[in-house]
Amino acid sequence: MATDSHWLASGLAWAKGSLRAEVLARRRAMTEADRSAAGRQLRDALLQMPELQMAGTVAAYVSVGTEPDTRGLIFALWKRGSYVLLPVLQPDGDLDWASYEGPDSLGAGPRGLLEPTQARRGVTAITSADLVIVPAVAVDRAGRRLGRGGGSYDRALARVGPVIQTVALLYDGELVPEVPAGPHDQPVRTAAIAGEGISRLR
Repeated sequence: MATDSHWLASGLAWAKGSLRAEVLARRRAMTEADRSAAGRQLRDALLQMPELQMAGTVAAYVSVGTEPDTRGLIFALWKRGSYVLLPVLQPDGDLDWASYEGPDSLGAGPRGLLEPTQARRGVTAITSADLVIVPAVAVDRAGRRLGRGGGSYDRALARVGPVIQTVALLYDGELVPEVPAGPHDQPVRTAAIAGEGISRLR
């Protein structure tokens, strides 16, 4: 039985890694202008979401590398009065949270990340969010989400209540027929897709 579990886990890891490599290669092939345009499309689509317009507290993230740009979105939310929580990566891979107080409130974090420099509010601070925006490499129609493989957001999403809107940000073509998932992988309820807008899942 242990051997069967090992092979199942190995197969799942291979399937995830294969899909992740394929999508990330496509992202690297995009121009900076294309990535910036996609970030603006996502910002505009998200700001029109009724759930986001009503949300007092929003948990989001600062994009890095080839991820869809979120800095314009974060700034827009802050300027209109939303309380924005951003993640702080812990040594064990879990996510602490702190408030965003404008572009000057961000500082260098581990692994090339930008993180808020405000007081840490603890790993459970995400439970106070009315809407949670998360990164993703791919998502399927059942809401299964493929991340970078560290498990940080699965741990964070496990703390989010079942009625809270969770939104993954994607480029076109990243809402796929099926994402390989295991028992610890946490689904999302909505995908925001650059060229398509908001897609409700599951």
